[in-house]
Amino acid sequence: MPGTDIPLHDLLADVRACRICPDLPLGPRPVLRAESSATILVIGQAPGTRVHASGIPWDDPSGERLRSWMGLSREQFYDASRIAIMPMGFCYPGRGRSGDLPPRKECAPQWHRAILDRLPNLSLTLLIGQYAQSYYLKDEYSTLTDRVKQWRRYLPDFLPLVHPSPRNRRWLSNNPWFEEQLVPNLQSEIALRLSSPMIVNKS
Repeated sequence: MPGTDIPLHDLLADVRACRICPDLPLGPRPVLRAESSATILVIGQAPGTRVHASGIPWDDPSGERLRSWMGLSREQFYDASRIAIMPMGFCYPGRGRSGDLPPRKECAPQWHRAILDRLPNLSLTLLIGQYAQSYYLKDEYSTLTDRVKQWRRYLPDFLPLVHPSPRNRRWLSNNPWFEEQLVPNLQSEIALRLSSPMIVNKS
């Protein structure tokens, strides 16, 4: 675990140089971004091959849908002074039988707490997908659908979301309340956080 005296900028450099998992199929390339003034944190799963290639988080169709749900332009979404992005697994984990493998389990215990300690202005964390929710929400709900249905109980600190992957089209079709009820409230919560005065903490 990194020391408490390391500034965020240096910590992120350490994360990007991480080589804890030498057996990654495309090699290590941690993808994340943050500034200490950020008020919103997005925690997803792990980079796909497109994000691995570009080094830009959510630089794929899932990201387009996520930005639409949040009501943000690409420029707004990638303003690290307001929105930090930290996946459960920082590198592309490889591919399994039914899609990308789960995020590597080494990343969150090694790095998340240290990064969170350097984001003092956070007021909302989006937990996207089952891995982020299982790690951060210690409650009685065992399924992603149950947690997302109960999204109001986690506010103001957390908001659980289904992953915006095109693979989840059927889930969205079977759960119309998500886009009819949750998404408008998500946009309101985002707008509220981004309209509040920004507290600048130098990294």
